[in-house]
Amino acid sequence: MPETIQLRAEVPSDLGGQRLDQVAAQLFAEFSRSRLAGWIKEGQLTVDGAVLRPRDTVHGGALLALEAEQEAQGEWVAQQLDLDIVYEDEQILVINKPAGLVVHPAAGHADGTLLNALLHHVPDIVNVPRAGIVHRLDKDTTGLMVVAKTLQAQTHLVAQLQARSVSRVYECVVVGVVTAGGKINAPIGRHGTQRQRMGVMDNGKPAISHYRVLERYRSHTHVRVKLETGRTHQIRVHMAHVNFPLVGDPVYGGRFRIPPAASLSLVEALKTFPRQALHARFLELEHPSTGERMGWEAPLPDDFVWLLSLLRQDRAEFVG
Repeated sequence: MPETIQLRAEVPSDLGGQRLDQVAAQLFAEFSRSRLAGWIKEGQLTVDGAVLRPRDTVHGGALLALEAEQEAQGEWVAQQLDLDIVYEDEQILVINKPAGLVVHPAAGHADGTLLNALLHHVPDIVNVPRAGIVHRLDKDTTGLMVVAKTLQAQTHLVAQLQARSVSRVYECVVVGVVTAGGKINAPIGRHGTQRQRMGVMDNGKPAISHYRVLERYRSHTHVRVKLETGRTHQIRVHMAHVNFPLVGDPVYGGRFRIPPAASLSLVEALKTFPRQALHARFLELEHPSTGERMGWEAPLPDDFVWLLSLLRQDRAEFVG
Protein backbone atom coordinates (compact mmCIF):
# COMPACT_ATOMS: atom_id res chain seq x y z
CA MET A 1 0.00 0.00 0.00
CA PRO A 2 1.21 3.55 -0.71
CA GLU A 3 2.46 5.47 2.30
CA THR A 4 0.04 8.26 3.35
CA ILE A 5 1.69 11.53 4.35
CA GLN A 6 -0.28 14.10 6.37
CA LEU A 7 1.64 17.09 7.74
CA ARG A 8 0.80 20.63 8.88
CA ALA A 9 3.12 23.59 9.47
CA GLU A 10 2.60 27.29 10.10
CA VAL A 11 4.87 29.68 8.20
CA PRO A 12 7.04 31.55 10.74
CA SER A 13 7.33 35.30 10.31
CA ASP A 14 10.98 35.15 9.26
CA LEU A 15 10.05 33.00 6.23
CA GLY A 16 7.14 35.23 5.21
CA GLY A 17 7.42 36.80 1.75
CA GLN A 18 9.42 33.93 0.28
CA ARG A 19 8.41 31.53 -2.52
CA LEU A 20 6.19 28.64 -1.55
CA ASP A 21 8.68 26.00 -2.76
CA GLN A 22 11.47 27.61 -0.71
CA VAL A 23 9.33 27.80 2.43
CA ALA A 24 8.14 24.21 1.99
CA ALA A 25 11.76 23.01 1.69
CA GLN A 26 12.47 24.66 5.07
CA LEU A 27 9.37 23.38 6.86
CA PHE A 28 9.33 19.85 5.36
CA ALA A 29 13.09 19.33 5.11
CA GLU A 30 12.75 15.54 5.20
CA PHE A 31 11.55 15.61 1.57
CA SER A 32 13.51 16.70 -1.48
CA ARG A 33 12.77 20.02 -3.19
CA SER A 34 11.73 18.31 -6.43
CA ARG A 35 9.27 16.05 -4.61
CA LEU A 36 7.75 19.00 -2.75
CA ALA A 37 7.45 21.00 -5.98
CA GLY A 38 5.60 18.08 -7.56
CA TRP A 39 3.15 17.91 -4.67
CA ILE A 40 2.55 21.68 -4.90
CA LYS A 41 1.78 21.41 -8.63
CA GLU A 42 -0.53 18.45 -8.00
CA GLY A 43 -2.44 20.37 -5.34
CA GLN A 44 -1.36 18.04 -2.55
CA LEU A 45 0.51 20.78 -0.69
CA THR A 46 -1.84 23.71 -0.07
CA VAL A 47 -1.64 27.13 1.61
CA ASP A 48 -4.63 28.02 3.81
CA GLY A 49 -6.57 25.46 1.78
CA ALA A 50 -5.69 27.04 -1.56
CA VAL A 51 -3.63 25.55 -4.39
CA LEU A 52 -0.74 27.84 -5.32
CA ARG A 53 2.19 27.64 -7.72
CA PRO A 54 5.71 26.83 -6.46
CA ARG A 55 6.86 30.39 -7.24
CA ASP A 56 3.98 32.13 -5.44
CA THR A 57 4.91 33.98 -2.24
CA VAL A 58 3.47 33.01 1.12
CA HIS A 59 3.08 35.13 4.23
CA GLY A 60 3.93 34.57 7.86
CA GLY A 61 1.14 32.80 9.73
CA ALA A 62 -0.14 30.91 6.66
CA LEU A 63 -0.89 27.21 7.19
CA LEU A 64 0.81 24.73 4.88
CA ALA A 65 -0.98 21.40 4.64
CA LEU A 66 0.60 18.38 2.98
CA GLU A 67 -1.66 15.44 2.15
CA ALA A 68 -0.01 13.08 -0.28
CA GLU A 69 0.59 9.45 -1.08
CA GLN A 70 4.10 8.31 -1.81
CA GLU A 71 3.44 5.92 -4.68
CA ALA A 72 5.33 2.71 -5.28
CA GLN A 73 8.30 3.37 -7.56
CA GLY A 74 8.25 0.43 -9.93
CA GLU A 75 6.70 -2.87 -10.99
CA TRP A 76 9.26 -4.93 -9.12
CA VAL A 77 8.77 -8.38 -7.60
CA ALA A 78 9.57 -9.25 -3.99
CA GLN A 79 11.84 -12.29 -3.70
CA GLN A 80 13.14 -14.14 -0.67
CA LEU A 81 16.92 -14.02 -0.98
CA ASP A 82 19.51 -14.36 1.76
CA LEU A 83 20.82 -11.02 3.03
CA ASP A 84 23.88 -10.62 5.23
CA ILE A 85 22.48 -7.88 7.49
CA VAL A 86 25.12 -6.05 9.50
CA TYR A 87 22.76 -3.52 11.12
CA GLU A 88 19.06 -2.68 10.99
CA ASP A 89 16.63 -0.32 12.71
CA GLU A 90 13.43 1.50 11.72
CA GLN A 91 15.24 3.90 9.39
CA ILE A 92 18.20 2.16 7.78
CA LEU A 93 19.57 -1.23 6.81
CA VAL A 94 23.28 -1.97 6.35
CA ILE A 95 24.19 -5.10 4.41
CA ASN A 96 27.40 -6.90 3.48
CA LYS A 97 26.87 -7.59 -0.23
CA PRO A 98 28.32 -10.82 -1.66
CA ALA A 99 30.00 -11.10 -5.05
CA GLY A 100 27.59 -11.87 -7.88
CA LEU A 101 24.60 -10.00 -6.45
CA VAL A 102 23.28 -7.30 -8.78
CA VAL A 103 21.98 -4.29 -6.84
CA HIS A 104 19.16 -3.07 -9.13
CA PRO A 105 17.07 -4.75 -11.87
CA ALA A 106 18.30 -3.92 -15.36
CA ALA A 107 18.51 -5.47 -18.80
CA GLY A 108 19.64 -9.06 -18.31
CA HIS A 109 18.90 -8.93 -14.57
CA ALA A 110 15.13 -8.55 -14.23
CA ASP A 111 15.07 -10.22 -10.83
CA GLY A 112 17.28 -11.94 -8.28
CA THR A 113 18.72 -8.55 -7.32
CA LEU A 114 19.27 -6.81 -4.00
CA LEU A 115 16.22 -4.66 -4.73
CA ASN A 116 14.01 -7.75 -5.07
CA ALA A 117 15.34 -9.06 -1.77
CA LEU A 118 14.69 -5.72 -0.04
CA LEU A 119 11.06 -5.72 -1.19
CA HIS A 120 10.59 -9.08 0.54
CA HIS A 121 12.47 -8.12 3.69
CA VAL A 122 10.86 -4.66 4.06
CA PRO A 123 7.62 -4.61 1.99
CA ASP A 124 6.92 -0.91 2.68
CA ILE A 125 10.23 0.01 1.05
CA VAL A 126 8.38 -0.10 -2.28
CA ASN A 127 7.19 3.43 -1.41
CA VAL A 128 10.75 4.76 -1.19
CA PRO A 129 12.51 5.83 -4.43
CA ARG A 130 14.56 2.92 -5.87
CA ALA A 131 13.45 0.86 -2.87
CA GLY A 132 15.80 2.80 -0.61
CA ILE A 133 18.98 2.17 -2.61
CA VAL A 134 21.00 5.39 -2.34
CA HIS A 135 24.38 4.13 -3.61
CA ARG A 136 25.50 1.01 -5.43
CA LEU A 137 28.26 -1.55 -5.60
CA ASP A 138 29.14 -3.31 -8.84
CA LYS A 139 27.83 -6.86 -9.24
CA ASP A 140 31.15 -8.47 -8.31
CA THR A 141 32.27 -5.95 -5.69
CA THR A 142 31.67 -7.12 -2.12
CA GLY A 143 31.06 -5.23 1.10
CA LEU A 144 28.99 -2.63 2.89
CA MET A 145 25.96 -0.79 1.56
CA VAL A 146 23.39 1.31 3.41
CA VAL A 147 19.72 1.24 2.40
CA ALA A 148 17.05 3.75 3.44
CA LYS A 149 13.88 2.12 4.81
CA THR A 150 11.82 5.34 4.83
CA LEU A 151 11.37 8.37 2.61
CA GLN A 152 12.82 10.62 5.31
CA ALA A 153 15.92 8.43 5.68
CA GLN A 154 16.38 8.37 1.92
CA THR A 155 16.29 12.17 1.68
CA HIS A 156 18.76 12.48 4.57
CA LEU A 157 21.21 9.90 3.20
CA VAL A 158 21.15 11.36 -0.32
CA ALA A 159 21.95 14.77 1.17
CA GLN A 160 24.90 13.26 3.09
CA LEU A 161 26.22 11.58 -0.05
CA GLN A 162 25.95 14.84 -1.98
CA ALA A 163 27.73 16.68 0.83
CA ARG A 164 30.44 13.97 0.79
CA SER A 165 30.01 13.36 4.53
CA VAL A 166 29.51 9.59 4.15
CA SER A 167 32.85 7.84 4.66
CA ARG A 168 33.36 4.87 2.31
CA VAL A 169 36.65 2.99 2.50
CA TYR A 170 37.52 0.07 0.21
CA GLU A 171 40.32 -2.46 -0.02
CA CYS A 172 41.64 -3.89 -3.26
CA VAL A 173 44.53 -5.87 -4.70
CA VAL A 174 46.19 -4.15 -7.63
CA VAL A 175 48.65 -5.28 -10.27
CA GLY A 176 52.05 -3.66 -9.73
CA VAL A 177 54.02 -2.50 -6.70
CA VAL A 178 52.67 0.80 -5.39
CA THR A 179 55.53 2.75 -3.79
CA ALA A 180 53.44 5.30 -1.86
CA GLY A 181 49.90 6.48 -1.32
CA GLY A 182 48.37 9.41 -3.12
CA LYS A 183 45.32 11.28 -4.35
CA ILE A 184 43.70 10.76 -7.74
CA ASN A 185 41.70 13.74 -8.99
CA ALA A 186 40.50 12.77 -12.46
CA PRO A 187 36.98 13.31 -13.89
CA ILE A 188 35.07 10.22 -14.95
CA GLY A 189 32.52 9.89 -17.74
CA ARG A 190 30.85 7.22 -19.85
CA HIS A 191 32.77 5.87 -22.83
CA GLY A 192 31.54 7.29 -26.14
CA THR A 193 30.89 3.98 -27.90
CA GLN A 194 31.18 1.28 -25.20
CA ARG A 195 28.28 2.37 -22.98
CA GLN A 196 29.02 -0.13 -20.21
CA ARG A 197 32.52 1.26 -19.80
CA MET A 198 33.63 4.37 -17.89
CA GLY A 199 36.84 6.31 -18.34
CA VAL A 200 38.84 9.35 -17.29
CA MET A 201 37.82 12.20 -19.60
CA ASP A 202 37.97 15.99 -19.54
CA ASN A 203 34.18 16.43 -19.76
CA GLY A 204 33.45 13.80 -17.08
CA LYS A 205 32.06 14.40 -13.59
CA PRO A 206 34.52 15.33 -10.81
CA ALA A 207 35.98 12.20 -9.18
CA ILE A 208 38.46 12.07 -6.30
CA SER A 209 40.00 8.98 -4.66
CA HIS A 210 42.60 8.77 -1.89
CA TYR A 211 44.72 5.60 -1.67
CA ARG A 212 47.39 4.22 0.63
CA VAL A 213 49.50 1.07 0.72
CA LEU A 214 48.57 -1.66 3.22
CA GLU A 215 51.01 -4.35 2.07
CA ARG A 216 53.38 -4.86 -0.86
CA TYR A 217 54.16 -8.16 -2.61
CA ARG A 218 56.54 -9.02 -5.41
CA SER A 219 54.30 -7.85 -8.24
CA HIS A 220 51.10 -6.76 -6.50
CA THR A 221 49.92 -4.45 -3.71
CA HIS A 222 47.12 -4.54 -1.13
CA VAL A 223 45.68 -1.01 -1.20
CA ARG A 224 43.09 0.91 0.82
CA VAL A 225 41.04 3.52 -1.08
CA LYS A 226 38.81 6.20 0.42
CA LEU A 227 36.21 7.72 -1.89
CA GLU A 228 35.59 11.45 -1.82
CA THR A 229 33.08 11.12 -4.68
CA GLY A 230 31.07 8.11 -5.82
CA ARG A 231 31.20 7.74 -9.60
CA THR A 232 30.36 4.52 -11.42
CA HIS A 233 33.40 2.17 -11.40
CA GLN A 234 35.43 4.97 -9.75
CA ILE A 235 38.09 2.90 -7.99
CA ARG A 236 38.47 0.51 -10.92
CA VAL A 237 38.87 3.39 -13.40
CA HIS A 238 41.13 5.50 -11.17
CA MET A 239 43.55 2.73 -10.22
CA ALA A 240 43.81 1.64 -13.86
CA HIS A 241 44.40 5.29 -14.78
CA VAL A 242 47.52 5.41 -12.57
CA ASN A 243 48.66 2.05 -14.03
CA PHE A 244 47.70 -0.11 -11.05
CA PRO A 245 44.58 -1.95 -12.29
CA LEU A 246 42.67 -4.28 -9.99
CA VAL A 247 43.40 -8.00 -10.05
CA GLY A 248 40.59 -9.86 -11.81
CA ASP A 249 38.98 -6.76 -13.35
CA PRO A 250 37.43 -7.97 -16.63
CA VAL A 251 36.98 -4.44 -18.02
CA TYR A 252 39.86 -2.28 -16.79
CA GLY A 253 42.36 -4.98 -15.78
CA GLY A 254 44.97 -4.38 -18.44
CA ARG A 255 47.68 -6.93 -19.10
CA PHE A 256 48.05 -9.97 -16.87
CA ARG A 257 51.12 -10.10 -14.59
CA ILE A 258 52.62 -13.02 -12.66
CA PRO A 259 55.65 -12.79 -10.35
CA PRO A 260 58.69 -14.60 -11.86
CA ALA A 261 58.94 -18.27 -10.82
CA ALA A 262 55.68 -18.03 -8.87
CA SER A 263 54.10 -21.19 -7.48
CA LEU A 264 51.48 -22.99 -9.52
CA SER A 265 48.83 -22.21 -6.88
CA LEU A 266 49.49 -18.45 -7.10
CA VAL A 267 49.58 -18.52 -10.91
CA GLU A 268 46.24 -20.35 -10.93
CA ALA A 269 44.72 -17.98 -8.36
CA LEU A 270 45.73 -14.88 -10.32
CA LYS A 271 44.57 -16.34 -13.64
CA THR A 272 41.21 -17.52 -12.35
CA PHE A 273 40.31 -14.86 -9.75
CA PRO A 274 36.62 -14.61 -10.61
CA ARG A 275 36.05 -10.87 -10.16
CA GLN A 276 37.70 -7.53 -9.50
CA ALA A 277 39.48 -7.81 -6.13
CA LEU A 278 37.52 -4.98 -4.51
CA HIS A 279 35.74 -4.90 -1.15
CA ALA A 280 33.83 -2.10 0.60
CA ARG A 281 35.46 -2.52 4.02
CA PHE A 282 34.29 0.46 6.13
CA LEU A 283 31.16 2.62 6.09
CA GLU A 284 30.49 5.61 8.34
CA LEU A 285 27.56 8.05 8.29
CA GLU A 286 25.21 10.17 10.34
CA HIS A 287 22.04 8.34 11.42
CA PRO A 288 19.05 9.98 9.67
CA SER A 289 16.95 10.19 12.86
CA THR A 290 19.35 10.54 15.77
CA GLY A 291 22.18 12.42 14.06
CA GLU A 292 24.61 9.99 15.72
CA ARG A 293 27.76 9.19 13.76
CA MET A 294 27.76 5.42 13.17
CA GLY A 295 30.27 3.11 11.53
CA TRP A 296 30.55 -0.51 10.41
CA GLU A 297 33.27 -2.85 9.13
CA ALA A 298 32.88 -5.90 6.89
CA PRO A 299 35.70 -8.49 7.04
CA LEU A 300 37.44 -9.39 3.81
CA PRO A 301 35.67 -12.20 1.91
CA ASP A 302 37.25 -15.65 1.64
CA ASP A 303 38.49 -15.33 -1.96
CA PHE A 304 40.22 -12.06 -1.10
CA VAL A 305 41.85 -13.54 2.04
CA TRP A 306 43.04 -16.58 0.08
CA LEU A 307 44.62 -14.38 -2.61
CA LEU A 308 46.44 -12.31 0.02
CA SER A 309 47.74 -15.45 1.73
CA LEU A 310 49.19 -16.76 -1.55
CA LEU A 311 50.82 -13.40 -2.33
CA ARG A 312 52.29 -13.28 1.19
CA GLN A 313 53.59 -16.84 0.86
CA ASP A 314 55.15 -16.02 -2.53
CA ARG A 315 56.92 -12.99 -1.10
CA ALA A 316 58.26 -14.99 1.86
CA GLU A 317 59.69 -17.67 -0.45
CA PHE A 318 61.60 -15.19 -2.63
CA VAL A 319 62.39 -12.27 -0.34
CA GLY A 320 63.16 -14.44 2.65
